[in-house]
Amino acid sequence: MSTAFNILAVIVMVAVVFVLIRGLINMMRGGSGSTSNKLMQARVALQFVAIVLIVLAMWYAQSRG
Repeated sequence: MSTAFNILAVIVMVAVVFVLIRGLINMMRGGSGSTSNKLMQARVALQFVAIVLIVLAMWYAQSRG
């Protein structure tokens, strides 16, 4: 189960990087502020999910001791 948490955390972290790069590209091209705002909100939500998964993985690994 810990492996599943680790794999999911890595997938979510890759998604965070992808959204971050898309946001940076949107800003460099002078894209709409609305799109930048939506990308920033998505990045923050994905970061939250990644942190929760990392904490769950650590908690699960520690409880199995």
